[in-house]
Amino acid sequence: MSARLPFARPSAAIDPDWRAERLAEARAVIADVAHHQDGLIRLAARVIVSHGETAKEREDARLFLVILEARGPLRLRHRSGQDPEASS
Repeated sequence: MSARLPFARPSAAIDPDWRAERLAEARAVIADVAHHQDGLIRLAARVIVSHGETAKEREDARLFLVILEARGPLRLRHRSGQDPEASS
């Protein structure tokens, strides 16, 4: 059983203009990933997964999240000097 947060509103209650603006911002972040931090990119992808206009857009964002999450552990191993690919 999951309790709803006190400040969370049902998606039907969200202003359509506000939602469109957030979706446009998320698309802009994804379109220019080289200039944004990973945390913001992940947030933008999650917004598109939840609120994208088409099933293809939502699926593409979901796959992008999978790719971002797969990159994380490799970077951490590389920073700590434990990357097996770097030692060969």
